[in-house]
Amino acid sequence: MKTNIPTRLDRLVWGSFHWRLLSALGVAWLFDGLEITLVGALGPALEGSASLRFTPAEIGMAASAYLIGNILGAIVFGALADRLGRKLLFRVTLVIYIVATTATGLSWGVWSFAAFRLLTGAGIGGEGAAIGSAILEFTPARLRGRIHLFMASTYWGGAAVGGLVTTTLLTTGAFAPDFGWRFAFIIGAALALIPLYLRRYIPESPRWLLVHRRFDEAEHVVAEIESRGRVHASAHGPDTWYDYEPASMRSLAGYWAVMRDTVFGTYRKRTLLNVILIATQAFFYNAIFFTYALILSNLLGVPASETPLYLIALAIGNLFGPLLFGPLFDTIGRRFMIVSTYAIAGAAMFVTAWLFGRGELSAISQTIAWMVIFLFASAGASGAYLRVAEGFPIEIRAGAIALFYTVGTLLGGVAAPWLFGQLIQSGDRGEIVLGYNIAAALMLVGAIADFVLGYKAERLALEAVSPPLSRNTGK
Repeated sequence: MKTNIPTRLDRLVWGSFHWRLLSALGVAWLFDGLEITLVGALGPALEGSASLRFTPAEIGMAASAYLIGNILGAIVFGALADRLGRKLLFRVTLVIYIVATTATGLSWGVWSFAAFRLLTGAGIGGEGAAIGSAILEFTPARLRGRIHLFMASTYWGGAAVGGLVTTTLLTTGAFAPDFGWRFAFIIGAALALIPLYLRRYIPESPRWLLVHRRFDEAEHVVAEIESRGRVHASAHGPDTWYDYEPASMRSLAGYWAVMRDTVFGTYRKRTLLNVILIATQAFFYNAIFFTYALILSNLLGVPASETPLYLIALAIGNLFGPLLFGPLFDTIGRRFMIVSTYAIAGAAMFVTAWLFGRGELSAISQTIAWMVIFLFASAGASGAYLRVAEGFPIEIRAGAIALFYTVGTLLGGVAAPWLFGQLIQSGDRGEIVLGYNIAAALMLVGAIADFVLGYKAERLALEAVSPPLSRNTGK
């Protein structure tokens, strides 16, 4: 069937439907930021908990359990989102998150805590794959970069909320020290009930419907959106019509066979680029953010009750990076912005590590340095995930997001919290500096990779960047 639905979606003015879409779905990143910050900010409180008494290494292990859950959830639910639809999966995964994060607040020991963190991560990992695909497939091409980066920035909004929640619970005295951290997780679950309700009104992706032969439903969804919006002034000329002839992927084995042939065959250069970009930023972020509360309390003399305030400052730096640089990803382009943000973040990290090793940074100056670094790193990392999301065909898009998140996290993310937990526990600044220098060097590797392997995607239809696996003539 030839269809102009992609053209009609791309020519729409950003309107009320799109804002509802972000309100209901974009919060997936907000809850991811909230959960990661809770464990980081609550690290000292978990160390002092009368019922748990975690060591820094055990806190790092729990953080790694969350990341492992992210991986498992992304793989399983990413494949299901491609086969069963985005809408079903982004409702199921949020329910899993609500149940698991509530259970985290009821943990009775290190292993129960780690197990519930793993399940929480599974829910969030599945969210990222299903929702990343859905939002991208509704977003007009001319805005895709800035909207994706805006959506990613909500992660840091969640991180700031996590810092505020933990500060309130740990400093007001409203709860006993051994119960304040428990309520922090339960509050996160309660907040998630709002988007769970809103998602009832978000339709299935029209592009997903097209490749699953549900043409009438796709037409109905787009017509409904058009009836409430208007066409952008720059949209003129004849529509581009695309030929959708769905590939046969009736079995799970068939799906993974198509994934293998596409990822490691047709798009092998993009595969290499995405692995490098995701792995390098994953190590960079997880090395710092998961363990900074322990650096503050163990090496810089900051009381446990005050560490969440410093994490809020880091979240602010990360929040403004995508908001500030996001529009440039649509105007200047993906390659220039990813290369420059990765390179600047890596170079600044070398300088900061050197100053930290010499003992010349206080808690405040160290935090300011991280804020400046993350201003650039957050935009670059968001751009890396944009590369993954728009770089592969719709039939395997959610699975590709899951796959590259998995590979990148395994290579760069899971080991980092545990490794830095061990380095901090040793109390040797020289060992910590070595870890920081490794993270900085990896960011420079990411910059070089996109300079060599990057490709144009700004202001192009998704079908032009990564044509469907069906015959797509674009005529």
